[in-house]
Amino acid sequence: MDFTFTEEQQAAAEAAKAVFGGVAPDSVPSPALTPGAVADDFDRTLWRKLADADLLSLLIAPEHGGAGLDPIALCLVLRESAKVLARVPLLETSAAALTLQHHATSGLRAEVLPGIATGDLVITVAVGGRTGHDPAELAVAAHQEGTHWILDGTQTTAPWAQTADRILLPAHTPDGHAVLALVPRTHPGVTLDDQISTNGERLAEVRLDSVRISAQEMINTPAAWDTLRNILTTGTCALALGLGERVLAMTSDYTSKREQFGFPVATFQAVAVQTADRYIDLRAMEATLWQAAWHITTDAAGPLPPAGDVAVAKIWASEGVRRVVQTAQHLHGGFGADTGYQLHRYHAWAKRLELSLRPAAAHEEALGDLLAAHPLGAEEPAPLS
Repeated sequence: MDFTFTEEQQAAAEAAKAVFGGVAPDSVPSPALTPGAVADDFDRTLWRKLADADLLSLLIAPEHGGAGLDPIALCLVLRESAKVLARVPLLETSAAALTLQHHATSGLRAEVLPGIATGDLVITVAVGGRTGHDPAELAVAAHQEGTHWILDGTQTTAPWAQTADRILLPAHTPDGHAVLALVPRTHPGVTLDDQISTNGERLAEVRLDSVRISAQEMINTPAAWDTLRNILTTGTCALALGLGERVLAMTSDYTSKREQFGFPVATFQAVAVQTADRYIDLRAMEATLWQAAWHITTDAAGPLPPAGDVAVAKIWASEGVRRVVQTAQHLHGGFGADTGYQLHRYHAWAKRLELSLRPAAAHEEALGDLLAAHPLGAEEPAPLS
């Protein structure tokens, strides 16, 4: 497989490195360690820097002020953001932008996409966790009344809903179809209750009581929910990869300097074997990430639909990021538990990502169902470019 990135994708990655290179890793204490610790807002200064570097407009078409790039470019940027635990709704806003770009009406695109591109409009998503669930599990009900839609229900764990301008959330119609609704945060009938994640991220339980929105603010294209879910999931895998790479680098640096019996502990066979295993995890996470990102970008024909590659990427990301941070804590010894050292923050973020991705067993089951429905060898896969 050739995972060579285009010049435009490489330029996005370089711009991200320049922006995030000067950012200190997130230092908000974990609520489990410091009761009451929480960040009330995302990093607005960093958000403005991302806008100035045109990194908020990656997936937006040029006619709306964007670069017109693809999910692969976004994953490259997210990978860099995770290395410093950037506290910004970059994934959520970008996922919403891509979904609106492909499935919203022309009027809604013209209304919201230019503001997203400049950083003036922040959109979050409320899907019961970053990676979403099956349409049958959608918690919000939607039905039409004339030219409007009425929304009722509750969606949990919406990141930064209290400070975003609008919330993109999935719902189900009376006939069981999945739709998406773009709801202003201050819309009548919308109530937000605070929830706090394991890493101190401010989440919200979004309750909708007979919320009335226009037909233009509803996206009832059948593929829209899949688009949103796939980009959220693949982006979360990119965050897990970037975080894992940074943690392994921290571990390598520490073990090369920490001495026992007159030798750096990195020279001990047990330490070398563990770090080598985690390096293999990261390379598997990387390969499966780019395969999934390529598949949802091109939507090319193959032995499995994009959900198959996304499931494989989730399996590796969920298990891999957990193993990387656990090994890092083990090899750092007591120093890894010191709240004055950054590793505990990476561990808290890794747990948040792992929970968002859900257990690997669930994805293995989903992959098995896909294989049963699309037996390998039934058709020749399209060649990878």
